[in-house]
Amino acid sequence: MSLRNRTDWQEALRAVMPLCFSYIPVGLACGMLLHQVGFNPLLTALLSLVVFSGGAQFLVVSLLAVHASFTSIILMVLFLELRYALLGSSLSHFFKQEHRGFLALFSQSMNDENYAVNYLKYSTEPTWNRTRALLVNWFSQASWVVSTVLGTVFGAFINVDTELVHFALTAMFIFMFMMQVKNKLLLATGLLSGALAVFFMLLLKNTFGLILATVIASLTGYWLDTCLRKPTSGKGDDDFFPVRGEEVHHE
Repeated sequence: MSLRNRTDWQEALRAVMPLCFSYIPVGLACGMLLHQVGFNPLLTALLSLVVFSGGAQFLVVSLLAVHASFTSIILMVLFLELRYALLGSSLSHFFKQEHRGFLALFSQSMNDENYAVNYLKYSTEPTWNRTRALLVNWFSQASWVVSTVLGTVFGAFINVDTELVHFALTAMFIFMFMMQVKNKLLLATGLLSGALAVFFMLLLKNTFGLILATVIASLTGYWLDTCLRKPTSGKGDDDFFPVRGEEVHHE
């Protein structure tokens, strides 16, 4: 291994080490819950490699616990993970010269946390490069895979009530939602989605109601966003769309 590659390896590991340690307790818990719904260590490792997202894997546990259909699980994970398209687009200007093979490889191992690490490094360190960025992704994914697999192994000896996942999942998504609320329109869309989810779940008695609620709320939010951004009298929109880059003075 050349000196340059050894430096990249060391720099990437130093940058991602706190993230790797933080994955251990969450990964162990996720692995234990996956064991409770029938996963073995091999299936857990495969899921962690293919779907590198703690939120998505907890969602899979939750849906399997209520015997949701395979189609519902796939669609719910898809909707949840669509945010990565936005995260990836904000990193794209750092990878303008990269070929599609590298972009596919990088995208497969990107999640919320290692995205944040790489974005910060690219923004603050001129020497940060594609090798270090990819290693950050791989180190963090390796930590997650090992943690979830160990959790599945321990799950054979430690009994975990799968009902706990509903509380943990609800708390996690409430936190994720509140972190993304930037204006009243986003808050209104989120609340509408929650109300529709309850309505359709009671009406359809099936997790497909969650998918239907997500689609309707998203389309409604998009329609409101389009309508409110049209030229109007200029009054009343500030609460929905705060002015960026300048102050609004009120006399």
